[in-house]
Amino acid sequence: MSLLNILTSITSPTKKRVGRGYGSGKGGHTSGRGMKGQKSRAGGKVPVWFEGGHLPLIKRMPMLRGKGRLESLGRTEEVNLGDLSKVKKGDVSLDSLRLAGLISRQARQAKIIHTGKIEKAYNLKGVTTTPAAKKAIEAAGGSVS
Repeated sequence: MSLLNILTSITSPTKKRVGRGYGSGKGGHTSGRGMKGQKSRAGGKVPVWFEGGHLPLIKRMPMLRGKGRLESLGRTEEVNLGDLSKVKKGDVSLDSLRLAGLISRQARQAKIIHTGKIEKAYNLKGVTTTPAAKKAIEAAGGSVS
């Protein structure tokens, strides 16, 4: 057996040149675009949101005017009850959760959910909780306000 059979190819096959006649290897006068229609023409692009000529969905939706329209997009992040041990002080607020790395800087709200065990008393201010998490925090001697 010769070494030529073992060697791997270092070149790739040449790409077919579209729209360069019948001898190019891909199509002739249509160049793989089909016969007629908008997409067969030069510059015949169809936008992604195009829905066949009727009123698009984006125009059917009601507009929300003003700067406050983006406030509803504020992210609410969940924090496990067991992760509260990463907060160094007993007072838990949005800023202390950000410093502990439990929520991101973009989060506008945080919610404590009842997953894990709580080991010491925490005082929550400006953070919402689930009813089960509130019971667990108050049972450990903390408070929720």
